[in-house]
Amino acid sequence: LDPTMREISLPGVSKAILSDTVGFISDLPTQLVAAFRATLEEVLAADLIVHVRDISHPDSDAQAADVAQVLKELGIDIGQASAGAPVIEAWNKIDRLSGEEAASLRAEAARRENVVVLSAISGEGVDDLLASGAEHLSKGAKTREVTLGMRDGEAVAWLHQHGEVLSQESEGETMRLVVRMAIAQWERFDSRRADAKI
Repeated sequence: LDPTMREISLPGVSKAILSDTVGFISDLPTQLVAAFRATLEEVLAADLIVHVRDISHPDSDAQAADVAQVLKELGIDIGQASAGAPVIEAWNKIDRLSGEEAASLRAEAARRENVVVLSAISGEGVDDLLASGAEHLSKGAKTREVTLGMRDGEAVAWLHQHGEVLSQESEGETMRLVVRMAIAQWERFDSRRADAKI
């Protein structure tokens, strides 16, 4: 039941950890919800939840309702915008549907902000999912101006790795960078600079 965790790349996001948690079971007994709580701690601590649905399954809507109910029992109400991390629904296996059915689902997904249609087999929509995840994770990012010494290459490299460097100009012995990054990353940068680690 342990979640699998791996680092992934997202456009404009310095670092993201993907935690693949267990699947959900309908009519999960309350005792098992308690046992699953430790396994699903990653969901409780997530900055973004991606709910991958088998959209080709005839009971896909019922399965989604089961997931929503289990998450609600764990304290995450995906129906409430202010109740926890934002949720993206990844409607997978679109390639298994007929042209007309797939077109209908694509049209429905286009009307909803939190839905991405994809096929893990063909790769269709995967870039859209990554872009949507990056957009959610980079909300709250701010643009800041940073002045560094010309010899502070490690700090410059850190900024490029953990933020989006919009411009970089050299002037004498200093370098001025305009960087867009999330507040948490900026705090890490400030802290590391204060500790002279970058």
